Amino acid sequence: MAQDQTILLVEDNPDDEALTLRAFKKNNIQNHVVVAHDGAEALDYLFGTGAHAGRNVAELPQVVLLDLKLPKVDGLEVLRRIRADERTRLMPVVILTSSKEDQDVISSYRLGANSYVRKPVSFDEFLDATRSLGLYWLLINQVPPR
Repeated sequence: MAQDQTILLVEDNPDDEALTLRAFKKNNIQNHVVVAHDGAEALDYLFGTGAHAGRNVAELPQVVLLDLKLPKVDGLEVLRRIRADERTRLMPVVILTSSKEDQDVISSYRLGANSYVRKPVSFDEFLDATRSLGLYWLLINQVPPR
């Protein structure tokens, strides 16, 4: 399967979405960002169903930034379904959440998350975290061939 330079941001909070997109822009991360506002929309995008029926599912995002506390389908269930499907099993998934629950960290890694990042509170810290995420996952990390 082809690997494109898209980032799938799964975020239901409009303020966090805007903050993330602003941080990408400020850090000169110019990848195309697809935003899913709930877990069901994320799954529709990844598997070409619902509103995304007909999308070329061979073009997977380079990385998924996944919030945990989502409407319709929560982030852990999205991660579970990503890892259960042969087409998306190896796709990098970074949990990007405000959750400080130890059980969320443990569950995320048990289900196959590649990384768990708590959203920093201040914008400057968020910028730094986004820059680090972008550099690592988009430039340094080598994704498995499809």
